[in-house]
Amino acid sequence: MSKIDVIRAAMVEAMKAKDKTRKDSLSMLLSTLKNAQIDKREDLTEEEENAVIKKEIKQTQETYDTAPADRDDIREEAAARLRVYKEFVPEDMSVEQITEVIKSVLAELGIEKPSPADKGKIMKVLMPKVKGKADGKVVNETLASMMK
Repeated sequence: MSKIDVIRAAMVEAMKAKDKTRKDSLSMLLSTLKNAQIDKREDLTEEEENAVIKKEIKQTQETYDTAPADRDDIREEAAARLRVYKEFVPEDMSVEQITEVIKSVLAELGIEKPSPADKGKIMKVLMPKVKGKADGKVVNETLASMMK
């Protein structure tokens, strides 16, 4: 069952429960996923669906962070949308899990002590393994901390 079907079912439940805020959030997420599917001209893979949802989470978080302090209505709406969106995306990898993947990549490449000169080579192999499962910024910071 695709995320689109799952979100559509959750939206129907929200409508039955007369939960307008949740229904609106789900409706926005559903339209974003459908638009991505239309742009691709075929069904999205689970990884692509997760990427679309994560992008929406990132944009909504940015809206929350940049809203003026006196605009509680915007902040509350963004917070409510974030809570709903996070239900439909898998949890990101922890720093420990990322470290394990980095260690396996280092072993695969035969690098014992990574240096900044090796970073490009490491990231080229590492990023496809963690794509959609971890935040790239956290991956980059974790790798940088291992290079010290």
